[in-house]
Amino acid sequence: MAGAVSRRLGGQPPARAHHTFDATGEVPWVRYTLITVAVLFLSLFLFVPLASVFYEALRKGVQTYWEALIEPDALSAIQLTLTVAAIAVPLNVVFGVAAAWAIAKFDFRGKNLLITLIDLPFSVSPVISGLVYVLLFGAQGWFGPWLEAHDIKIMFAVPGIVLATIFVTFPFVARELIPLMQAQGSEEEEAAIVLGASGWQTFRHITLPNIRWGLLYGVILCNARAMGEFGAVSVVSGHIRGLTNTMPLHVEILYNEYNFAAAFAVASLLTLLALVTLGIKTLVEFRARKEHEDVAVERPLATLQGQAS
Repeated sequence: MAGAVSRRLGGQPPARAHHTFDATGEVPWVRYTLITVAVLFLSLFLFVPLASVFYEALRKGVQTYWEALIEPDALSAIQLTLTVAAIAVPLNVVFGVAAAWAIAKFDFRGKNLLITLIDLPFSVSPVISGLVYVLLFGAQGWFGPWLEAHDIKIMFAVPGIVLATIFVTFPFVARELIPLMQAQGSEEEEAAIVLGASGWQTFRHITLPNIRWGLLYGVILCNARAMGEFGAVSVVSGHIRGLTNTMPLHVEILYNEYNFAAAFAVASLLTLLALVTLGIKTLVEFRARKEHEDVAVERPLATLQGQAS
């Protein structure tokens, strides 16, 4: 292109450069310095703390580590954590998909208000959200006397922990799906409706396959937050050992009792769950990116084949 323009102007085409151009424009020592700083920062604030958790957990031997995990209160905390996550995550999936579908596919009054409410747990401290539930369902709260009269226990029991966990985790699924659905548009759904598909058929065959990777990503983040939540659960649980202590609360109690080996053992289990979650998240991102690249390659090939035929 440059050679053609040069010939039209009566000059000679410029000689081709034989060196590669560095798009960043930075000299090598600057790049290596930045990389070194990043590695040192991650090592100091991420890798070393993670390694110290496992070191402290196993410092007194595998037998002590195992006994700390199979202790009745620890087993109860593990079971409660998994139970709360198993309840909160599916409910947040239903809400997140419904909210994202409504926001991305339809225009209605109060749409901006709904988006603001979805973001509310991001801006409110979890401790404050726990206090709100105490004001609502506590013994001196708005509904406390009625709940007590009907022998319904929410605060300092599993229902309160589930409610607090749902509150702090419900934005994750919706916030992953809303921009994805908005970017995809509604043309495919409208075409399906025109062809006679019902709303459920359109969602199952069109919308759900298009959002499956974003949905899975949101579920992973929601589950990770549900298992690791501390602030809101700490307010509403009552810290009853063997009954309302989740794993993070159990770690706090053990640490305050100077039972460091058991505290770090349970903390290492939470860390393992976090690392597994991170691995699944990375796999989902890789599969989604690979599928996107495959689609980007297949579409031009299909266009070329159509033109050739």
